[in-house]
Amino acid sequence: MVAVEMEKRDGAAAMSPGEAAKGGARPVDRQGLLQHSREFLDFFWDIAKPQQETRLEATEKLLEYLRARPEGSEMKYAQKRLIAGLGMGRETARPCYSLALAQLLQSFEDIPLCSILQQIQEKHDLQTVKKVMRRPALFANLFGVLALFQSGRLVKDSEALMKSVKLLQVLAQYYNHLQEQPQKALVDILSEVPEAMWQEVLPKVLKPDLNSILGSPEHLEIFLLAQQKVPMQLEKLMGSVNLLSDENIPRLVTVLKTAANSVKKERKLPAVALDLLRLALREDKFPWFWNEIVEQGLMKKQFWPASYLCFRLLGASLPMLSKEQLQLVMRGDTIRHYGEHVVTAKYPSQFKFAPEMNEYVGSFLEGCRDDPERQLAVVVAFSSITNQGLPVVPTFWRVVRFLSAPALKGYVAWLQDMFLQPNLDSLVDFSTDNQKKAQDASIHGPERAVFRLRKWIIFRLVSIVDSLHLEKEEALIEEVARFCFFHSFFETKKPTSQIPETGQRFSFPVEGRAREVVSNAFFSLLQTLSTHFKQAPEQTQGKHPWTYRLVQFADMLLNHSRNVSPLTPFTTQQRQAWTRMLQTLEELEACSSEAKAKATAFQHLLLLVGIHLFKSPTESCDLLGDIQTCIKKSLGEKTRRTRSKAAKPQEPPWVEVLVEILLALLAQPSHLIRQVARTVFNQVCAHLTPRALQLILDVLNPEQSEDEDDNVVVTDDSEKQLENEEDKSSESEDKNSESEDESEEEESDEEDRDGDVDPGFREQLMAVLQAGKALGGVDDDDEELGDEAMMALDENLASLFAEQKLRIQARRDEKNKLQKEKALRRDFQIRVLDLIEVLVTKQPENPLVLQLLEPLLNIIRRSMRTSSTKQEQDLLHKTARIFTHHLCRSRHYCRDVGNCVETVSTQVERLVQQAAHQADSSVALYYFNASLYLLRVLKGNAADRSIRKPQKKEKAGTSASTKPKGPEVAQTASCLDLNLVTPIYSSALSSFLTKRNSPLTIPMFLSLFSRHPMLCKSLLPLVIQHVTGQTQPRHQAQACLLLQKVLPMRELRLCFEDPEWEQLTCQILAKVTENLRALGEAQTKSEQLKDRSSLELLNTLFRIINHEKLTVDLTVVRGVLQGKQQYLQHRVRQKEQVAGSSRLYDIYWQAMRVLGIPRPKSEKKDAKEVLSATQSPVSMKRKKKGFLPETKKRKKRKSEGTTQEEEAKPAATGGDQPQPPSTGKKRKRKKAKVAAQAQVEGTPAAKSPATESLSPEPPAKTPKLRKRNRKRNRKLSQVNGATPVSPMEPVVEKQYQKELPPKGVSGKSPQLALQPPAKTPKLQKSNQKLSQVNGATPVSPTEPATEKQYQEELPQKGVSGKSPQSALPRKKARLRLSLANRSPSLLQSGAKKKKAQLRKATKP
Repeated sequence: MVAVEMEKRDGAAAMSPGEAAKGGARPVDRQGLLQHSREFLDFFWDIAKPQQETRLEATEKLLEYLRARPEGSEMKYAQKRLIAGLGMGRETARPCYSLALAQLLQSFEDIPLCSILQQIQEKHDLQTVKKVMRRPALFANLFGVLALFQSGRLVKDSEALMKSVKLLQVLAQYYNHLQEQPQKALVDILSEVPEAMWQEVLPKVLKPDLNSILGSPEHLEIFLLAQQKVPMQLEKLMGSVNLLSDENIPRLVTVLKTAANSVKKERKLPAVALDLLRLALREDKFPWFWNEIVEQGLMKKQFWPASYLCFRLLGASLPMLSKEQLQLVMRGDTIRHYGEHVVTAKYPSQFKFAPEMNEYVGSFLEGCRDDPERQLAVVVAFSSITNQGLPVVPTFWRVVRFLSAPALKGYVAWLQDMFLQPNLDSLVDFSTDNQKKAQDASIHGPERAVFRLRKWIIFRLVSIVDSLHLEKEEALIEEVARFCFFHSFFETKKPTSQIPETGQRFSFPVEGRAREVVSNAFFSLLQTLSTHFKQAPEQTQGKHPWTYRLVQFADMLLNHSRNVSPLTPFTTQQRQAWTRMLQTLEELEACSSEAKAKATAFQHLLLLVGIHLFKSPTESCDLLGDIQTCIKKSLGEKTRRTRSKAAKPQEPPWVEVLVEILLALLAQPSHLIRQVARTVFNQVCAHLTPRALQLILDVLNPEQSEDEDDNVVVTDDSEKQLENEEDKSSESEDKNSESEDESEEEESDEEDRDGDVDPGFREQLMAVLQAGKALGGVDDDDEELGDEAMMALDENLASLFAEQKLRIQARRDEKNKLQKEKALRRDFQIRVLDLIEVLVTKQPENPLVLQLLEPLLNIIRRSMRTSSTKQEQDLLHKTARIFTHHLCRSRHYCRDVGNCVETVSTQVERLVQQAAHQADSSVALYYFNASLYLLRVLKGNAADRSIRKPQKKEKAGTSASTKPKGPEVAQTASCLDLNLVTPIYSSALSSFLTKRNSPLTIPMFLSLFSRHPMLCKSLLPLVIQHVTGQTQPRHQAQACLLLQKVLPMRELRLCFEDPEWEQLTCQILAKVTENLRALGEAQTKSEQLKDRSSLELLNTLFRIINHEKLTVDLTVVRGVLQGKQQYLQHRVRQKEQVAGSSRLYDIYWQAMRVLGIPRPKSEKKDAKEVLSATQSPVSMKRKKKGFLPETKKRKKRKSEGTTQEEEAKPAATGGDQPQPPSTGKKRKRKKAKVAAQAQVEGTPAAKSPATESLSPEPPAKTPKLRKRNRKRNRKLSQVNGATPVSPMEPVVEKQYQKELPPKGVSGKSPQLALQPPAKTPKLQKSNQKLSQVNGATPVSPTEPATEKQYQEELPQKGVSGKSPQSALPRKKARLRLSLANRSPSLLQSGAKKKKAQLRKATKP
């Protein structure tokens, strides 16, 4: 069958279109196909799949299969099948079969190629094929030839080669279907043909006509290929041909444009263009080719495919050109047109050629490292392509990493020379069309071009340093750094050989904004150098930072005042500050190894402020003096502390001064300053004072920072932003000026309309209109204004609206200014948070850390409300990370509170109150966690010193009974006073359990109770109080849920003695029992939640009682739950339940199962039947088969009639009526088990329709089974006080009976709930009398009256569901059951009683 199916599946692919029309394959092929295996046929299906891995794997397996059977019929079938697959309708499958056929021909070289080619032509005959199947047949022939070529054997077989060439020429005629693919395949084949075969092939593939050669790119490429391989034979065929001549220029341009258009989607360089370029280089006609063909021909008319061809030809020609040819190429129209493309291609939808050109340049530079002159020429040429002075290559051009050392040095020298003496004539400058239209000579002058060029050069130098390696190019890095620093802050008066920078003169004067740009670039370079020094300090000279070396260079420049002068001359005070700074640096170098870290940090700070002395002398001079004072005091603090206090008591400590300095530095948006400030503060945070910390907190205080903005002035690089706005890319400059004016007018009009109308402006407008009599009254309706009056009115209105527009613009500017100041303030606060993070990380045990809680919480609270901008979100995330991870979750905390215990306790109270008054729970969580952190500080403050003594006493041998428990020891040894803390959290807990929308949550209190169990012990009565009472049902549910989570905690259990714990359990149980009296009466969602939480808490109590074996009376609980059983079941049947009641019903039966009353299966079945009856309108007598799953259909096939009739009978039929015999023993056993279980467990048998029809007696058993049951009943009956169990008890009841404790103490565990605890002898006798009733089920004396009525209604006798033949065995079983249900003492024999008496007598 499998072979036949495969024959059907593969027959269509194996047949040609002609054979399919004639009626299928031949009978011989069909017989041969049946012999193939399924595995072999599946190979061909996998070959056509789109997954490449599957195709390759199938091809390999097919070849392995054929190698094992080279002479079998599988080889012929494989060839025919692969040839047939070449013409499949699916286009994706054709290349797959072509590749598989190529692999087959390559592996089996004995297969002749001519025969395969003949089979392809016969299978896909172009002459006889129908018109509909012509396209697949054409592609089949093409892919067949490609398969022969890919096998590698075609160029070795001349006959097959000639036939293939002839076939490709035939296929070239069908251009509509195949386009230029046959010619391309022919070119690929001829490129691999050896020279010996060219003589035979050449006349067939090339016509001796120049017009034919220049007719298509493929013919031209064949001509160039033949000229390269067999020039002599080509000359014999065509004579002397001068292809690169003036008369051939138009046709060559046309051919190249056609080739460019053909590869438009592939985005690659056509091979014919590169071959023409090589031909021009060989014939020394490259300048003619580039000027006439490329720039005057292809670039003459803007045709983007031709332009991209020229760009690719330029990039590919770089390795082949000499230095002079490179200069020719890099200064023509092609490179200028490339620059225009780079500038204008800014939108995402536009194609960008710059990445592709970067790859060309990078590969060229990497390939000619041994020729630095050519490298330098190319890099300089690309850097000279400018748009109004701005180079089009970015400042971070990555290709410079491939430059050799001499080329890199020459490139840096060229950049410096162009900065000093810009030669605009040497640049390939251009302007876009829109720039030419909107050109203004006053704006776009040479000064602007020079400024744009210098700005690009200085940042280009900085990025070069960033990409270099320190250990290799240190001299070059120092040269660039000195160049940037010198031209940022100094100017030359007289050249000197000692300072090489003085020999450089400016051809264009340097403007002030250019100096500012160079200064900004220098500090960016300083940041880069500092990062390099931090990563590899041992690789720099003398392990000195780069800032130190630059300060030495600056000092040398200051000492050569005759030759060099600073742009801003130093005053005497500033020069003295500079000199003292150098002396302090020398003192820091001579510091001991102990203070080396602090000295290094101060050294970095001094160097940084010292260099800023040239940028802002006045501010930096004051900072230098303060820093030097702080350094001297910090390093000599131990010896000079008393004298300084005695001399100047009003002088602030040095730490406060240093903190003010760091805050002033952080106000500047510099990453380097931020790093240095963080490093310095890391060294001095151990000496921090409360006043110094308050200086930091004042910045972070949101309210104070908004009101007092004069403390720290936050600076911004406004000039830099103005320069950036002025020197935007030509994307913005390319916009039309008219459209800009229109858009500005529309925006202003919209803002005027949206803005509120000023009442003063309204009054002025009314006054102008009234003055011009534009608002006419009743008397002057017919009067009209004259021309002069109208003109005057227009002028007045124009001036009025102009003033209003200015006022609106002023308000808008003021609003933008406020927003900008707010953004700067947020950035400043984010930077200042670095200091807080350092303090919390490095000094977590400092008592000052406790003062950080509330300021951080204020930031979090405020940012939660207004976290709309990205800056606000960054501030919030950073503050929350510091507060949560570095502060609250830190392993170390303050261990020395000292006299601040009352202050901390007051802070705890304040935090808890604030948490309770928050509007958002997420904010309240931070406040609550802060209070927990303070409790942790109070608890662990003195615990390390005081807990050791009790441990030593325990080792000495104190008795275990007199030892205090672990939590109590920790509590007495710590500073945590429960008398102070308990009322705080008690009020919070009361608020949580009484307030309607409290932000406090249960996880907060769980975290509190798990960390402080003694506090939990004090607060438990409050929680228990809210379980019942006058509180809302939702709060009662929360109290139950909180108790449910708290009671299983091991830490809490250790705080209670056994009697206290048992008393607490009984108290909670009484409260829960009171709640359960209203179980099932819930009308709202909160009341239903209360019921569910009460039941879950009851289950938790049962687990605790069972685990710890507590003596708890469960009689009342059982009675309450049993009283609710019928009511809950009635609600389920009557469909009065609300959402979630099924979960409540399940939890209820979990509790009942713990009490020994498992949920009957019949009730589950009834519930499902009620739901299905209410949901489905189908009759219960007989359901359609479509409504039942397949499994149930198979089960009910044997006795559908009987079972359906039984299910259709109502439950009130009783057990007296005889019923038809049942088929199957398993069903009888199940029904008997359900009936016996219902009688033994005390549940009414009338609940289920299945159990009502059954007799309480068990069915007849074999002697072995009776003996086994007798032994089990005898063992169970020996348990004192246990309830007799019927032989048909289910497995669950067996487990409960096995888990009964050995002693007869009732109430110890929930399993004993079937018999009430502490019974009197009278109650025991009454129970024995009840159990002696034949066939009756023992009933608990506390059972409700309804249960007794259900028990009385049970049938005393009668056989239901059994055949009449089994009456005698049933009588014996009934007798056995009555004996088993009697008192346990009746089952013990006399001999066993005597043995028991003897054992008691022998015991002492």
